[in-house]
Amino acid sequence: METISQPVPVTGETTDDRASLATLLARWARVLGDEIAVTHLDHRAAADGRAVTLTWRQLDERVGAVAARLSGIAVAGDRAAVLAGQSVDYVVAFLGAIRAGLVAVPLFAPGLPGHAGRLAATFADCAPRVVLTTTGEIEAVETFLADSGTRPAVVAVDSLAPAEPREWPAPDPGATAYLQYTSGSTRSPAGVVLTHGNVLANARQACTAYGAESRTTSTVSWLPLFHDMGLVLGIAAPMVAGMASVLMDPLAFLERPSRWLRALSASPGAISAAPNFAYAYCASRVSEAEKSYLELSRVVSLANGSEPVLPATIAKFEDAFAECGLRPEVHRSAYGLAEATVFVSVSGAGEPARQVTFDRDRLAAGFAVPATSGSTLVSCGHPAGQRVRIADPGTGEALEPGAVGEIRVSGPNVGRGYWGRESSGTFGLPPLDPDTGEGWLATGDLGVVFEGELYVTGRLKDLVVVDGRNHYPQDIEQTVEQQAGVRPHSAAVFAIGTDDGEAAVVALERAKKSDLGAAEVTAAVRAAVSAGHGLRLHDVVVLAPGEVPRTSSGKISRAHSRLSYSAGSLDGRRLG
Repeated sequence: METISQPVPVTGETTDDRASLATLLARWARVLGDEIAVTHLDHRAAADGRAVTLTWRQLDERVGAVAARLSGIAVAGDRAAVLAGQSVDYVVAFLGAIRAGLVAVPLFAPGLPGHAGRLAATFADCAPRVVLTTTGEIEAVETFLADSGTRPAVVAVDSLAPAEPREWPAPDPGATAYLQYTSGSTRSPAGVVLTHGNVLANARQACTAYGAESRTTSTVSWLPLFHDMGLVLGIAAPMVAGMASVLMDPLAFLERPSRWLRALSASPGAISAAPNFAYAYCASRVSEAEKSYLELSRVVSLANGSEPVLPATIAKFEDAFAECGLRPEVHRSAYGLAEATVFVSVSGAGEPARQVTFDRDRLAAGFAVPATSGSTLVSCGHPAGQRVRIADPGTGEALEPGAVGEIRVSGPNVGRGYWGRESSGTFGLPPLDPDTGEGWLATGDLGVVFEGELYVTGRLKDLVVVDGRNHYPQDIEQTVEQQAGVRPHSAAVFAIGTDDGEAAVVALERAKKSDLGAAEVTAAVRAAVSAGHGLRLHDVVVLAPGEVPRTSSGKISRAHSRLSYSAGSLDGRRLG
C-alpha cells in the first residue's frame, strides 16, 4: 500500500480558526485599503476590455451593504443563490452571502445557452430563500422565477446604498459556506456541501503550492465563477493571500483567446488555471501579430487541470509562446474535483511536469509498466496538505504501488457530502485517520502512484469495456483527432449497451476547411482505431463544427454525448 502526501505550510498572514472569506476580506480592507482588489475586463463594453475595478475598501463596503440587506430577509443557514454574469458584482454577491451567514450557491444568470434545465434542477434542489443578481439581469431572473413557480426574495446587489459599519459574527469553521454544484452531466445536479474550514484549507493549500503572495502575485481567470476552479482561483485564493484578482468572461476568452494571455502579460506575478483544451486552443488560435503584444516571462504558475493533461498540448503551447518569454516550468499539471473543494495535487514548481509512457495493454489491465511506446501520461505530482491513496473501487482496499485503481483523497478540504442526499458511499469512507477522524473521499477517478507521483488514467464511469478489455476514452480520442478531416479537440468516445454487450461510439466534428466527406472521415477513423487499439467501433457520428456536446466552460462532455446519442438527438445532426 502507498499513501502519498506532502505537508504544506499555510499561506496567508492569518490562520484564525473562525475565519471566513468575508472576515479575511475585512482584514485586507484594513491592510491594503485603496489598492485594487478585483478587476473585471468587460469585453462587451470594449474589444480590448474595459476595466471595472474595486479596491479592497470598496469591495468590503459593498459586501457589507449586501450582508446588511440579507440580514433583514433571511436567517443563518438559508440559501442565497447568485444568478449573475461574470463581474465584480458576482464577487460582491457571493461574499455578501458569506458575511451574512447564509449558504451561498454560486450559479449563473438565466439564459446561459444549453443550461436552462440545469439551472432549474439546481434551483429546485437547493430551494434558495433569496436570489442575488444585478439590475441589468433582474428582468431575466424574475422571468425565470415565474416560470419555475418559486418566489424567493430578489436583491440587485449593484443598487444597494452603503450600510452603517457593523461587526459581523465569526462563523463556526464547520458551518456550511456554500454549495458547489457539480455539472449534472450524468445525473441531476448535486451540491457539494463545503464548510468555511474546507474552503479556507483548500485556498491555503493552493496558494502555497502555486507561490501566491500578497502584493507580488495576482490571479487571472476567465473560468466561470460558478465552477469550482473558477471560484477558488477568482475569489477564495485572493481572499486568503491578499492578492488582486483579474476576471474576464468565458465567452470573451473563447471569442479571442489572446485576451487571456494579454491579461497575463499585464499582470506581473500572474497565477492562472485552465483545462487542457484551453492551452491547445490558444496555441492554434493566437496569431503572430497578437503574440507581438505578449510578455509572459513574469507568469508565476499556469495550472492545467479538470480534464486529462496531454503531452502534445503542453508541447504545442510551450512552442507557440516561447518567443513571448513563457518558461516551461510555469506550466503545472494538476488534479482536483469539487468534492475536495477543487484542488488536490499538482506537479512541482521550477521544473516541467514528468511524463511517462506506459504499456497500453498493461495499463488497461490495471498495471503501470513503463514502455517505449503506449500511453504517455503527465504526472500530477504530489498532494498539497492532504493525502491520496489508490484503492480497489469495489472493496476500498488499498492497492500496491503501480496498480491502477480509484483515487481516494483525505484532508481538511474534503466536503461534508451532497446537499439533501445520501453521501455515505462517497464521503468519509474507512479507514478513518486516528488523529483527525477524517475518512476518505471516493473520487470516481482512476489513477496510479508511480515512483511517488500521481498519474490520472481516466474516469470509472467513462471507461469503455468491450469484449472484456478496458479502453481509456482519451487514448482513443487522441487517435481519432489525428485523422485527416477531424476537427482538433472535438472527439467524444463513450460506451453504450447493445444486445451483444457494451460497444464503443465516437462522436466527432469535421474540420471546418476539410474537403473530405463524412464517409471518408468515418472510414479513416474506424481503420485508425482498429489498428491502434484493436477496437471495432459500433458507430461513428460525424457532426458539423460546434455540434459535439460541451460543458458550460467549453470542454467536450462524454456523458452528454452518450445521453444525446441514446436519445437519438445526434442522428438529426449527422453530416453525410
